[in-house]
Amino acid sequence: MFKIGRFRLFAICVSGALAAGAASAAPKAGKGDAGKGKAVFEQCAVCHNADSTDKKMGPGLKGIFKRAKLASGKPVNESNIRATIDAGGNGMPPYKEMLSDQEKDNLIAYLKTL
Repeated sequence: MFKIGRFRLFAICVSGALAAGAASAAPKAGKGDAGKGKAVFEQCAVCHNADSTDKKMGPGLKGIFKRAKLASGKPVNESNIRATIDAGGNGMPPYKEMLSDQEKDNLIAYLKTL
């Protein structure tokens, strides 16, 4: 077995702890339940189609995760979709305070099935 100096061992441990903490603080991808997300989507369905790309009041969301860009021009990814849900825009109300993080995870999981 090789020897590691105490300072080096301490630095390795601290780095590992910081990395683990940062990973646990990051939003968790893939933690949503699409079935529950479909129920959350009912309030979105007033303005968005789930089964087509046709515009209702807002854009149709069928195949949203297969698109290159959102209506805002930003790339389609979980982070940008969550930011859109949180902030709203172009007539869409912000849902940051209206939906829990778990409801947003579930909604995003559902949107991935469209």
